[in-house]
Amino acid sequence: MHGPASSGWLLVALCAVTGTYCLARMRSGAEEQRGAAGGEALMGFGMAAMAVPAAVFTPPAWAWPVYATVFAAAGVHALWAARTGPHHLHHLVGAAAMVYMSLVMAGSPGHAHGRGGSGVPLLTGTLLLYFAAYVLLTGVRLVPVAAVAGGGLPAGRGDRPELARACRLSMGIAMVAMLLTL
Repeated sequence: MHGPASSGWLLVALCAVTGTYCLARMRSGAEEQRGAAGGEALMGFGMAAMAVPAAVFTPPAWAWPVYATVFAAAGVHALWAARTGPHHLHHLVGAAAMVYMSLVMAGSPGHAHGRGGSGVPLLTGTLLLYFAAYVLLTGVRLVPVAAVAGGGLPAGRGDRPELARACRLSMGIAMVAMLLTL
């Protein structure tokens, strides 16, 4: 992760906690919740690993192609799953962004973080716009769910739509932060 170590560690914590909650959501009784939560957990933990400050740990050269391969496979899975629901298209964009960031890191001189300007500006800007819009839209969608959360039947741990949206919002914010540092 580029930038100061303190913000990097905050991003690591945010992504790791989000990934952990997504793992808990995988125990949901709803199959749709379980499938989406698995992809989101992978994304959260992958983002946490990428956000570790370079001053603490610089991954070996082989790690970036491995990240790219894992997230390319996740993207293929999201593309396959998109035939059942459009939400998986967001997972596809997220996986593509992770592949892109991995390739940028692999191609940066000495794999040094914090140099900035190592990505393709048009692609980085497009991804930034997408995730910024996603964050705003998710934030707006979160407000009505929180306002009516008190009614209805009690939900299981993984079946709380407002918490799932809050996790997606957190990962969207983290993605914006990571793209800003490219």
